[in-house]
Amino acid sequence: MYTLPKIERFNQNVLSKYHIYNSVFITLPFDAIDNTGVLLPLFSEVCATGFKNNLTPVEIVNSFSNKYLDSVSEEEKISLLFRFIQYVERQIVLFDAIEDAAFPVVNNMEGKASLRDIKERADTKELQEELVTFLDNFNIRTVLTAHPTQFYPGSVLGIITDLTDAVRDNDLTKIKELLAQLGKTPFIKKDKPTPFDEAISLIWYLENVFYQTSGEMLQYIQKNIFKDKPITNSIINLGFWPGGDRDGNPFVTTEITLKVADRLRTAILKSYYSDIRKLKRKLTFSGIDAIISELENKLYRSVFYSNGSIYITLSELKNQLNLVKSICIEKHQSLYLDEINELINKVTVFGFHFASLDIRQNSKIHNKVIITIFHYLEKQNSELTGYFNLSDNDRMEVISKLSGTISSDLFEDEMTKQTIDSIVAIKKIQENNGELGANRYIISNNESALNVLETFSLFSLCNWQNPTVDIVPLFESIDDLHQADAVMEQLYTNEKYANHLKNRGNKQTIMLGFSDGTKDGGYLMANWGIYKAKQTITAVSRKYGIKVIFFDGRGGPPARGGGKTHKFYASLGTTIENKEIQLTVQGQTISSNFGTLDSCRYNLENLLSAGVSNEIFNKQDNNLSVSDIAIIDELSDIGYQKYLSFKNHPKFIPYLEQMSTLNYYSKTNIGSRPSKRNTSDTLDFADLRAIPFVGSWSQMKQNVPGFFGVGSALKHFEENQQWDKVQTLYDSSLFFRTLLENSMMSLAKSFFPLTQYMKEDKEFGAFWQIIFDEFEQTKRLLLKIAGHQELMENYPDGKASVKMREDIVLPLLVIQQYALMKINEIKKVSGADKLLAVYEKLVTRSLFGNTNASRNSA
Repeated sequence: MYTLPKIERFNQNVLSKYHIYNSVFITLPFDAIDNTGVLLPLFSEVCATGFKNNLTPVEIVNSFSNKYLDSVSEEEKISLLFRFIQYVERQIVLFDAIEDAAFPVVNNMEGKASLRDIKERADTKELQEELVTFLDNFNIRTVLTAHPTQFYPGSVLGIITDLTDAVRDNDLTKIKELLAQLGKTPFIKKDKPTPFDEAISLIWYLENVFYQTSGEMLQYIQKNIFKDKPITNSIINLGFWPGGDRDGNPFVTTEITLKVADRLRTAILKSYYSDIRKLKRKLTFSGIDAIISELENKLYRSVFYSNGSIYITLSELKNQLNLVKSICIEKHQSLYLDEINELINKVTVFGFHFASLDIRQNSKIHNKVIITIFHYLEKQNSELTGYFNLSDNDRMEVISKLSGTISSDLFEDEMTKQTIDSIVAIKKIQENNGELGANRYIISNNESALNVLETFSLFSLCNWQNPTVDIVPLFESIDDLHQADAVMEQLYTNEKYANHLKNRGNKQTIMLGFSDGTKDGGYLMANWGIYKAKQTITAVSRKYGIKVIFFDGRGGPPARGGGKTHKFYASLGTTIENKEIQLTVQGQTISSNFGTLDSCRYNLENLLSAGVSNEIFNKQDNNLSVSDIAIIDELSDIGYQKYLSFKNHPKFIPYLEQMSTLNYYSKTNIGSRPSKRNTSDTLDFADLRAIPFVGSWSQMKQNVPGFFGVGSALKHFEENQQWDKVQTLYDSSLFFRTLLENSMMSLAKSFFPLTQYMKEDKEFGAFWQIIFDEFEQTKRLLLKIAGHQELMENYPDGKASVKMREDIVLPLLVIQQYALMKINEIKKVSGADKLLAVYEKLVTRSLFGNTNASRNSA
């Protein structure tokens, strides 16, 4: 049977269904909604027409009011705008559910980059043994973070799940019920979630999506690639940040960390118990039934009557399951062997930890803690006096010899107490959940080898010699990326740290941050800076016999390292170590890419395939030549200078503060973490977090961090008659092509008519024009290099999805800008008005739907 093209499958299964079910939704009767459902389509039409006629958001709202409302007051008009927001938020949920339901139809689950594709390509090229060897050593790790880019409360996420199932079944009665429920369910969180609340929300995905998907994937690999031989390598690993990420979040305490670790252990034991219950119904054979019953009983007691006690060890669980497997093969003709193997594989992957809880803290905090601790140590040991007057190398020499026993109760400073207690907590978690329960300490904003060694010395001072913990430096700024290899060489040649690495299997994990890199140096320089840092770190690690693992701090949009992520990993050549793929997953990226069994499997298989392709199928093809590197060096330098001049513009910070939604993020109660690292009233760019920074540009539909400087860089080659160089590079390099394609996505999600009124602003008009000119230039040259007439035309389904979401959210964008214009008008004239607080609430409320509609916007 002929399979329709992807765009036609999308149109049939997503767009058409949305229009049908949306027509049902807007006719449902809701309390105090009146005729909102009738007026919203009219308002959407007025918005679209208004921008075509170059109207401002205020003119659009007033035009609609004059045409369709009967002499209403401003208060009545605002009330209607709030109701429009409520409707649009729910339309976005409906579209999400329909798109999720259609995922396995629109996407070819067995096509390119699937496990089946990997297996068949290996068979065709007679690389079966190489593939098995590779999978015996390769791992992917998705690390779920609580970074605040997801506005849906748990009740709404539950409705999305149920609505997805109803849409998949075409159950109109159920769909109407759920849409009615959706209309009456609050979307707003009255209180900020605690880190523990965030952890509970994400553990839902572990239990309901990752657990089953990982088991099925490993089962496929074992049967079809390993030919039923046991898998000893986990292949798929999960990481977890809620409850462990202390960077800039004062609400993450030691108590929270331990509670989250306990909940993770309970969740995985409960999952095992559920599987054992299912096996018990099948394995009713003599010699097996008693073993299964005993496992069921011990797991039940550990989950429901534990009080912190565990009535079964991990080794006992593994041994008993392997015994069941042996008896099944020897005496029962391997009946239900697949089910037994799948559970054994899950236990191999998840142990008693489920997901590894990472601890993260900022180097600047560590600096203060070290000062506090050394002032105490100086009183005990006079030889340490003057430590802070020494050079970095001499300080490294001193701390390399430190050991002792300090405890948090020796100090009054709360941050010092919490830092020491976090080390004690890691040891306790390892005792309860196994080493993988918590075995990484990440240092964000890492600037030097001293930052790493001082952190490492804390473990020695807490009387933990040879700690079973990896110290992970996170390099984020452009300068830090440039010197990362030199920092690592200092560490590799330090006797104490080298001995630590030897105890850890000579393996070093290094984290690289896209978000703050882009904020610091712009799109091209951040991406290229990370690529080159990986090359230089790989070289120095290989020189000293260290197996380096790169852990990428990525967000959803291209501006934060997102976009077609798997293509980046598939494009890495042999000069970059690629034994594991590790990346953060957050906010809407969790729900959109890993929120259902189908999407989770599809995206995990894509990541796995990227590693296989780069290491086995295209090992030499992706290496950049010397001339390629020179071209990208020049492009990134030009883009960097363009971005720096823009970032240093005197209107840069005032523009964000006065014309964007930046100041409203802290009012949304979306996440437990503050929107900036300090508590001062003034905005310091260095302390501004990447999420509100990128999100604010996205709310204005300007998406600056995803493209600014790209057009200027390409224009330099065009003007100097060197266009053929970048064109050849684009045609031949998957890395460079993916880099520019992701920037195209940022452009496709931009809409400058929304803010065109700013062009006439006396203070910010010229600044807005700088952004628009770079946008136009980037768009023209990206279309030229791709040979396209429209952005994203080589991803027609993705383009259609973006367009539909932008159409749905257009009324919210207009409402948000209308409110911002009114706020600025009030502040310029009098600075106070009875409606000022109402307009500010209108801006805050519009943040929710605008962000959720884009899924990877922040």
